Amino acid sequence: MKPGASIINTTSVQAKVAGKGMIVYAATNGAIASLTIGLSNLLAPQGIRVTCVAPGPVWTPIQPIAKSSEQMEKLGQNTPPGRAGQPGELAGAYVLLAARKGSYMSGALIPVTGGMPML
Repeated sequence: MKPGASIINTTSVQAKVAGKGMIVYAATNGAIASLTIGLSNLLAPQGIRVTCVAPGPVWTPIQPIAKSSEQMEKLGQNTPPGRAGQPGELAGAYVLLAARKGSYMSGALIPVTGGMPML
């Protein structure tokens, strides 16, 4: 990759707030968040930025496969807006991280969680 390039990872709010029955998924996403920080430090001297977006509950094709119909009915109800996000609502975070306007951001994790805290 050339200087000015950008790597954008995707993790999840689960990386910091593991839900019941989501330990393996949460651990994997925690690893992605840590990888982002490590790679950003490793690649910064080469002018390559590494960042990450951490969505909260979002409607995706995997949701009905991974969750019961009861869980699907409640998806996102625990967020301040009371609903799951739409994939398009994540786009702005990815565009910022890929764009020149995000050139001072590296090692950053942007939560797009509908207001769910990521501590």
